[in-house]
Amino acid sequence: DFFIRNLHDALSGYNSQTVDEAVRYSEQSVTKCIGITIETRPDYCLKPHLEEMLQYGCTRIEIGVQSIYESVARETNRGHTVAAVSHSFHLAKDCGFKVVTHMMPDLPNMGYERDLEGFKEYFENPAFRSDGMKLYPTLVIRGTGLYELWKTGRYQNYTPDQLVELTAQVLSLVPPWTRLYRIQRDIPMPLVSSGVEHGNLRELALAKMREQDLPCLDIRTREVGMKQIHQAVTPDQVELLRRDYMANGGWETFLSYEDPAQDILIGLLRLRKISSAAWLPCITEHSSSIIRELHVYGTAVAVSARDPTRFQHQGFGILLMEEAERIAREEH
Repeated sequence: DFFIRNLHDALSGYNSQTVDEAVRYSEQSVTKCIGITIETRPDYCLKPHLEEMLQYGCTRIEIGVQSIYESVARETNRGHTVAAVSHSFHLAKDCGFKVVTHMMPDLPNMGYERDLEGFKEYFENPAFRSDGMKLYPTLVIRGTGLYELWKTGRYQNYTPDQLVELTAQVLSLVPPWTRLYRIQRDIPMPLVSSGVEHGNLRELALAKMREQDLPCLDIRTREVGMKQIHQAVTPDQVELLRRDYMANGGWETFLSYEDPAQDILIGLLRLRKISSAAWLPCITEHSSSIIRELHVYGTAVAVSARDPTRFQHQGFGILLMEEAERIAREEH
C-alpha cells in the first residue's frame, strides 16, 4: 500500500492517507497515470490479489508462465500447475484486466518441435490466449541449477540460427489480437554464460519471416507508428474490423480500425462478455460486458489537443466505444 500510495501522490502532488484517496486525486491530476502494470505468478493472481490490484488502479497484469507443459512446470520447480495458469487468466479477464504473459522457449527437456507445438497450443487453446506476451529465451546464469546442468553437458541452448528460426515461427503464430511486447531480456552479457547471442533477435526474426514469406499479425508489428517509422507508409483506406473468439470462459470481441491492404493498425478495443465465474458485485449485479482495453496508436497527442497529421484524438476511440456499446446492448 505504501508504495502504490506514494506512486500516485508523486503524480498528483497530494499527500494522501490511504490508497483510495491517492487514486482519487491521481485520477484528477494534470500528470496522468496512464497505466499500472503488476507482475505476478498464477498462484498469486487469485480473487484477493485481483481485488487489491483493482484498488491500486492497476490496468495490466503480467503473469510468469514460462511453459504450458505440466512436466516442465514440475522440472523447473514452478510451484503451481498449468491449470492454475488458465484459472488466473480467467479471473483476471473477468475483472477487466489486460493479461500479458512471460514465456520461455529453450527450457530443459523441451526441444525445438515441442517448443513450437507448445506455442501453437497456447495461441489456439481458449484456456490460454492472453492479450500479450513477452518472449524470454532461456539464459544460463552462473550460480543457478541450470548452470550446473550446462556446465556438465546435460543442457545445451539452441544455436543462434535455431533461436532466430524458432522466434520467426512463433511470431507467425501470433493472432491479430495479441501483442508481442518484448523479445529477450536486457541482462548484461558478462552475466550470461550461454543463451541468446544476438541483441536484435526480433529484427533478425522479422527478416527471416520476410525471407520465408511468413505472415506477421502481431499488434506491435502492425501499429501505425511502427509502420510509419520502419516502412514509411501511411494508412489510406481505413475500416472497422471485428474479430470474435472465445478465451478463458468468456466471449471476446476484438474491434480495430485498420488499413487491411497495407496491414496497418490504428486503434483497438477489447470487449468481453464476462463469464459465470465473475464475482465482483459491480459486475455481477447486472448482465455485464466490460471493455478491457481501448488504445489508439501513433505519436502521442496531448489531452484536448488536435494534430491532423497524427491519429490520436481524431475520433477513432469514440467510434470504437460506440460499436462496443452497440454489441453489448444488442448481442450480449
